[in-house]
Amino acid sequence: MRQLRLDNHSARHLTARICIGGSGSDFLRRPYEDLAFRVLTGNQQPDHSRISEFRRRNLDALKELFVQILRLCQKAGMVSLGHVALDGTKVQANASKRKAMSHERMLRAEKELEKEINALMRRAEILDAQEDKRYGKGKLGSELPDELRRRQDRLARIRQARKEMEAETAAAAARQRQQDAEEARAKASAARESDAVAAEQSELSQKAEAAAAKANAAREKAIEAAENAGLEPPDLEPRAFDAMPRRGLARRTDGTPTKKTQRNFTDADSHLMQSGGSYLQGYNCQLAVDSGHQVIVAVGVSNQPPDVEHLEPMLQRIATSAGALPEVMTLDAGYWSEDNAGRCENLGIDAYIATGRLPHGQPPPPQRGPLPRDADAKTRMARKLRSKKGSAIYAQRKAIVEPVNGQIKEGRGLRRFLLRGLEKVDGEWHLIAATHNLLKLFRYRRTQQALAAPTG
Repeated sequence: MRQLRLDNHSARHLTARICIGGSGSDFLRRPYEDLAFRVLTGNQQPDHSRISEFRRRNLDALKELFVQILRLCQKAGMVSLGHVALDGTKVQANASKRKAMSHERMLRAEKELEKEINALMRRAEILDAQEDKRYGKGKLGSELPDELRRRQDRLARIRQARKEMEAETAAAAARQRQQDAEEARAKASAARESDAVAAEQSELSQKAEAAAAKANAAREKAIEAAENAGLEPPDLEPRAFDAMPRRGLARRTDGTPTKKTQRNFTDADSHLMQSGGSYLQGYNCQLAVDSGHQVIVAVGVSNQPPDVEHLEPMLQRIATSAGALPEVMTLDAGYWSEDNAGRCENLGIDAYIATGRLPHGQPPPPQRGPLPRDADAKTRMARKLRSKKGSAIYAQRKAIVEPVNGQIKEGRGLRRFLLRGLEKVDGEWHLIAATHNLLKLFRYRRTQQALAAPTG
């Protein structure tokens, strides 16, 4: 019973700490000095290790907490889904970009360390022979020298990181080969069903067979690379509609990494990303925010830097978590593609996607002249944004999603994640979004109560 009570207080303490923000020392001091915190924790003082362990063990439940709090916001009338803005922000991982190493450098470091280890082993053999001659064989034993042990440990870490990198790129190549094979098979099947000429059918069938053979070879190579790295067989099935995109490590056509492909030793799932004119080792964190009260209706985390691939899974997540799709969506230029524009149109979403970057705060130039009849999707979207209605709707974006990023990063102090690994970071991001919505709900209800209170 006491263990359960402590866990309940840990949950309350964790929620309060994330909602309010602050430094780690402030977090440890408040259960002793802050009356509100003492009430939340039942006048107990769980330390940082207890809170960390509670969060680690309950990541899945904390993800469900996001949906539960969102439902409460909807019940309170805070979510309309009339206008939703989507944005991605880069958040630093619990890792340094200086702890990353390229494939070329890994291979070079392995050779250098092997030479150093061999030289140390030869020197150790000479010293052992001298000691045996002086003291007698087996009379004086000694442990492995620290200098040699350090190099062996470093060699093992680098070699394992290289094997895991090679397994990841081989799996990515296998997925691509499998997708190519499915597309080739679909074309061959369509040609047979449409009664195309025999020569065309034969050519497409041969291409489909060749693509299938390449896909099988790539699959076998990916499984072998995973076994060589001591990993589970890779998941080569097509990703679910709501699954966030995987990062695209640079690779050759045969699935091997390029010379400059990097992997981080501290958090292998994190990726080097450009943010604000510089680079950080981090994650791409997605937020879909409703315009009514800045309530977050869907979140996601990936290690793929570009935003364009995130629209499809985020649309699915909005529908799952909020129960419906928005009427209007605004997105910056990072999400633009003809496929994304068409996807929104097919789903009945009135999307406003920037087709190019503009100086901060500057509206798009006004439209001039009639729209050409042969205008492509990009031209039509650009014209839509330049209209009076489109310009006014897109201008609202900076007051919907961008302040939420600021509230999370600056107001609550999320400058880097505490956990490591994509799955754990995704759980931490869900918890951040859940407590954001909890704060919005608390302030909204307090405002409603104040308005309803009689004045005297």
